[in-house]
Amino acid sequence: MLKKIAIIFCCAILILVALLALILSIFEYRPKPIEDVPYKTGNSFFQKDGIHSLVSWNIGYAGLGKQSDFFLSGGKNVRPSKKLSYEYFEGIKNSLKDISSEIIFLQEADIKAHRSYNVNQVEEVEKALNVNGSFAHSYKCIFVPFPLPPMGKVESGVATFSNYVIESSKRHSLPVLFKWPFRTANLKRCFLATRIPVYDGETATGKYLVLVNFHLEAFDNGQAKIEQTKKLMGYLVWEYEQGNYVIAGGDFNQSFPGAKEIPFVGPEKWLPGKLEKSSLQVGWDYCYDDSVPSCRSTYAPYIGEKAKNHDWQYYLIDGYIKSPNVKVTKVKTIDNDFVYSDHNPIYLEFSLQE
Repeated sequence: MLKKIAIIFCCAILILVALLALILSIFEYRPKPIEDVPYKTGNSFFQKDGIHSLVSWNIGYAGLGKQSDFFLSGGKNVRPSKKLSYEYFEGIKNSLKDISSEIIFLQEADIKAHRSYNVNQVEEVEKALNVNGSFAHSYKCIFVPFPLPPMGKVESGVATFSNYVIESSKRHSLPVLFKWPFRTANLKRCFLATRIPVYDGETATGKYLVLVNFHLEAFDNGQAKIEQTKKLMGYLVWEYEQGNYVIAGGDFNQSFPGAKEIPFVGPEKWLPGKLEKSSLQVGWDYCYDDSVPSCRSTYAPYIGEKAKNHDWQYYLIDGYIKSPNVKVTKVKTIDNDFVYSDHNPIYLEFSLQE
């Protein structure tokens, strides 16, 4: 009798798993290679002269602040309490207000997800900072069945904000190396390319500032990072060859060549990939600040004596790439002590060169 019950139970589980795989396959997010995304344009003209500012920040869906860990890094959790999630997000918005940058790149911004209590973080940032934004999905799944309890529905991605006149905003798919069935509930990485006309007073110069916001692969064997970086660089160079000014920023999940090395102290086993200087053409540069880590391990909440004494696994994986006709006058990692996210914001000041 017990054997029959066990067999029936196992069959029921297999049927449920097969049914879930079927549903996820039917509703799998399948973006086109390039897609127009909705955007709101401002009424300010981006001027070719002067110093301009940009900040890039992986906000970790307002779920990975100081008191949180993450299951994929050896922690236990997917989301914090509702109260803590709201506190993190309020801190993120207030930090962005304090930074007061003309242009904002956000990564891991949720628009409708169980893990962030269905708060549309893009719309909330627009309201709080009185800016216009565009958004591209990098994660869209009706139900993520892992871990336990499951992550549930996720709609998340990268968002770019400013009050400048915008001509277009497009989502560009990056290579996805995950295979079926894991692919159906996994990320579909991308970059968001926003074209801003450059003006001299009220006269358009015919050139564009091309802003590229991205978040490259994290949990892979390294090959996806390489292929995604290659595709990203190909696009950046193409835009520059059209006579445009190009700045790309975000979370590389890779360390920078020439940066101060951060020692591996564990216990998390995850290590970033490594960017190569040789991947850049002459005149192109990576822009980063290695005086402060840009990211911390989420194997445990960032509290206690180990955090206080900075006895932690840190990373430097957030920054920018700029074309030869862009001059960077300042790049600074803003040390928020990982209170609101497992990443720090990276602030950039730049000017355009003839």
